[in-house]
Amino acid sequence: MDSDRPLPGARPLAVGVDARLRERVPGYVLGLIAVPDADVVADAPKVADRLTAAEDALHAAELSKADVSALVSIAAWRDAYREVGVNPNRFPCAAESVLRRVARGDRLPRINSLVDLCNAVSLESRLPVASCDVGDVEDELTVRLAHGGEVHLPLGAPDAPEHPEPGEVVYADARDRAHSRRWNWRQGDVVRTDLGRRRLLLTVESAHEGGLGEVEDTLGRLTEALTDLGAAWEPPRILDGTTTRVELFGAPSTATRG
Repeated sequence: MDSDRPLPGARPLAVGVDARLRERVPGYVLGLIAVPDADVVADAPKVADRLTAAEDALHAAELSKADVSALVSIAAWRDAYREVGVNPNRFPCAAESVLRRVARGDRLPRINSLVDLCNAVSLESRLPVASCDVGDVEDELTVRLAHGGEVHLPLGAPDAPEHPEPGEVVYADARDRAHSRRWNWRQGDVVRTDLGRRRLLLTVESAHEGGLGEVEDTLGRLTEALTDLGAAWEPPRILDGTTTRVELFGAPSTATRG
């Protein structure tokens, strides 16, 4: 999506969680923030400071790899991955990946204002937090078990398409494109967040008991930061055992701009 391409405006997007996945992992919670219009910049000082502070706090905690795996939120994700046939040692969830990297003393690469914000909030919350550019995603996006025929364009390598394994959890659209691999282990190239004006979907996920409250808290942190960044955002929505599908990107009047 080019930065000078007109934004899709109020075109709705239905986001859902498939019942078969819910049966496998009944405690799964997916928090959503629709961002109809965000100006993604290379560097935002408040975001940069926040990410550095989150890294510093984790460095000070001196967590080992085993300590990270034993965190309540991460241990639940490891169980959820096993439940859907994925080895979490080979394919850790997104939150475990960034936590492991920082816990061993590294710092995360600085990408842009939105990706850096999500990384900072993920380190703070110990939950997978992601920014997805949904400007090229039409009609629907469903977290479901793959049938194996979906097409996934790897991040940074869109000319080398892949197919998810049958039964693998993916974010799939109406065109049978898989925008993730192994749930939230890797994001696809189509939904990468680049610089410029973007139509974004921010996601926060949990799999542990009591995760709903933590997802709600994390969504609140994100909306505060989006306001600071001057982005337009719609009220957060949550998919859990009682709500399995929502429609996002309604009329422009429903969005709040900082």
